[in-house]
Amino acid sequence: MTPVQRAWGLRFWLITVAAVAAILVTAALGRWQLSRAAQKQDLQSLLDQRAALPPIDNQQLRGHVGGAEGAQDLVHRAVLLQGRWVPEDTVYLDNRQMQGRPGFFVLTPLRLEGSDAVVLVQRGWVPRNFQDRQLLPPVQTAQGMVQLAGRIAPPPSRLYEFQGPDSSQGSSRIRQNLDLTAFRTETGLALMNLSVLQTGPASEGLQRDWPVIGAGVDKHYGYAFQWFGLSGLIALLYVWFQFVRRFLRPRSRPLA
Repeated sequence: MTPVQRAWGLRFWLITVAAVAAILVTAALGRWQLSRAAQKQDLQSLLDQRAALPPIDNQQLRGHVGGAEGAQDLVHRAVLLQGRWVPEDTVYLDNRQMQGRPGFFVLTPLRLEGSDAVVLVQRGWVPRNFQDRQLLPPVQTAQGMVQLAGRIAPPPSRLYEFQGPDSSQGSSRIRQNLDLTAFRTETGLALMNLSVLQTGPASEGLQRDWPVIGAGVDKHYGYAFQWFGLSGLIALLYVWFQFVRRFLRPRSRPLA
């Protein structure tokens, strides 16, 4: 075997090992994305089942006042509550978007009828005034007994803030984030370990075009398709350049 043949053979096996490894890795990633999609599908089925259950009333919700684990089991359940707003403890969460527009999420505690239990309600979204960033938009808050339709939801997601987490506690109605434990201490309210997302049409100066509940199953199917497609492309390129192209390459003519 000539040195050229040995070099060609070594190159062939190096390319083969690299191609096989790449195919196995990308195929494994595709299978992993399919398993994630199956898990998310189970979660989506659970969310759909919870959404189809009858709404929870005051009495049922009060049974979960002190149980964070039980509250987690109620996430995305529909609620129909009666109570009175606590407007003096309303908070405006800044830099929140709805339909691509920046503004505030308005959060107001609701004291449930017949008890001291309080639930924090994400009432809706309002645009901010860019001429005066400290000027709060008008929001109507009823003084008497109200009936609220919504669904149990996690507290609003935390956004990055440059200041320390305790720097804005109690300093202003406009805040970047809100921690339920700290807010409970600040207000002295018997806040539950959950929040309620108010649903329904726009009212009281608030918009409620909340995102549709979903577990993101389609995203994982899309990722799986990409990984399997890359795996197939590597296999196709390997076969083309290592075998097919050589047979299609014209043979050199013999010298006269």
